[in-house]
Amino acid sequence: MKFHQLLLDGAARRPERTALHWIDRDRRLTYAEAAAGMERVAGALAALGVKKGDRVGIFAHNGNDYVLAMFGAWRLGAISAHVNVQYADTLDYYLADCTPSVLIYTGDHLPTIQRHRAAAKSVKHYICMDGPQEGALAWADLLASSKEISSASVSDADGAHLSYTSGSTGKPKGALLAHEPTFRACRSIAERLGFNSRDLTYGPSTLSSSYHLVANLIPGLFAGATVGLVSRWNAAKAWDDMERLGSTVIPTNAANLAELLDECRKRGRAPRALRLGITGGGPTPPTLKKAWRDELKLTLSESFGQSELGGFVGLGPLTPPPDEKLLACGPSLPDREVRIVDPMSGREAPIGHTGEIAITGGHMVGYWGRPEKTAEVVRGGWLYTGDVGRMDADGYVYVRGRASERLTVAGEAWYPRDLEEALLEHREVSMAALIGLPDAKLGERPVVYLVMRDGATASDSALVAFAAARAKRKLDALTIRRVPSLPMTPTGKISKAELKQQAV
Repeated sequence: MKFHQLLLDGAARRPERTALHWIDRDRRLTYAEAAAGMERVAGALAALGVKKGDRVGIFAHNGNDYVLAMFGAWRLGAISAHVNVQYADTLDYYLADCTPSVLIYTGDHLPTIQRHRAAAKSVKHYICMDGPQEGALAWADLLASSKEISSASVSDADGAHLSYTSGSTGKPKGALLAHEPTFRACRSIAERLGFNSRDLTYGPSTLSSSYHLVANLIPGLFAGATVGLVSRWNAAKAWDDMERLGSTVIPTNAANLAELLDECRKRGRAPRALRLGITGGGPTPPTLKKAWRDELKLTLSESFGQSELGGFVGLGPLTPPPDEKLLACGPSLPDREVRIVDPMSGREAPIGHTGEIAITGGHMVGYWGRPEKTAEVVRGGWLYTGDVGRMDADGYVYVRGRASERLTVAGEAWYPRDLEEALLEHREVSMAALIGLPDAKLGERPVVYLVMRDGATASDSALVAFAAARAKRKLDALTIRRVPSLPMTPTGKISKAELKQQAV
C-alpha cells in the first residue's frame, strides 16, 4: 500500500472525522479536507516540474502544511526529503546530499535560506509556507492556483521518505524508506498498540524524523484516529492540552515523558483520557517505565528502532511490563524477523547471549547516494543494525547500545547502557551518558556525565558504589562528571559524538 492511499481511504470511510489537528494553532483538517489538500499540493508541485523520483525538501516546524507537503510529494511518486530545523547551520550539507528540486520552508528561517542559497544548486523553487518572501513562492498562492492531476504511477517498492540518521555517533546519512514495507511496519505497530478511530494522539516529536512517521502519523491515519501535531514541547502545556482535548496516546522521547511524569505528580494524576505513552529515539530508563506503571497506572511502551528500519526492532505490548521485563524494549513485531548474531562466528547467538541485532522482512532501500555504506549494513537480505543486544525465550529484545559505543577498559568490554541504567535507578540522577576517553594505561577511561536532580546531595563515591552494586561489577576506573545538561540530537538521543568532542 502507498502512503497517500491512507488519506484517500480515510476520506471515503470517515470524511468528516478530524484527521490532523495542529494543536499549537488549533487548526484541524478532516480526512476529506486532508485528501483534497494533498491533491492541491500534488498539482502545485507537478506544475513546478516535480516528477516521480524527485526530492521535495521540507525544512519546517511541525504543522498540518508539513504533512500535506509530504503527502503531496508521495502522491506524485516523489520523495519527501526531511531536514530538521535544528540543523539550520548545516542545511547546505543536507541539500547537497539529497539534491531536492524544490525546498519548502517556514518563514522564520528566511535568514537560513539566504545564507545557504548559493550552495543549494539543485533547488529550482523555494516555497515559503508563511507568505511571499524574497526569492520564494507563497504556499497559499501556489495551492490556490493548483490544477487537478491524473493518477501517477507509484509502486509499493518506490522510495517515499528520506530521513537522516541522528548523527549521534557519526555524520548523518539519508535513509530512504519505501512505501509498502514501511506501511506494513506501521500497521503492525498500530495493531500492537491498539490504535483505533477513537484515539487522539499528541505528537511533539519532529516530523523530520522517521520516528514520528512510524509512531504517530502513519499508524494513527491507518486506524482512522485524529493525529495531533505539536511544534514545541512544554510539559505543563502538554498536560493542559491533553486534558482539554481528551488525548489518548503520546508518542515522544524518554526525556519528554519523564517531564510529563513530573507534571502528573504535581497535578496528582495523568490527563483524564490518556491510555498510553510510546517512547523512542533513545534508551528508556526502566525506572521511568516502572513509574508510569505503578504511579500513573499506565503503560509506557518502549520502542527500539533507527532511521534505517522504517519501523521497530522491538515494541512493548499494551500491558504494563512486569519487573523482569523492564529492561527489554519489547518483543519483535510480526512484519519482520529479528536475530541476534554472534560477531565472531556470524551465526545466530544462543538465547540470552549478546550479539549484534539484525533484522529482515523490511528495512530501508538504502542510504541515499551511498551504495558502499548501504552494503556495509545490508547483507544477504538482512540489515545489521550496529546495535548490541540479546533476546530472551519470550522473544523480548534487550538493547545494550551501539557496537561503536562499546568501551574496552583494561581489556574488559563495557556497554554504556548497563552502567547508565544502573545510575538512573538512583533517585537523584536525572540523565546519564557514558563515554570512553583515550588512556595510556586502561586503553579507554570510562567517564560518565550526569545531570543531577535539584537538591542532590549524593557524593561521587556514593554514586559509584550504588552503580557498582546494581551493575554487579567493579567500577574503580569510573570518573564522574556532573553537568547541567547533555547535548541532544533532534530525535531526543544524547549526542555522544558531541559529548566526546567537548571532552577532548
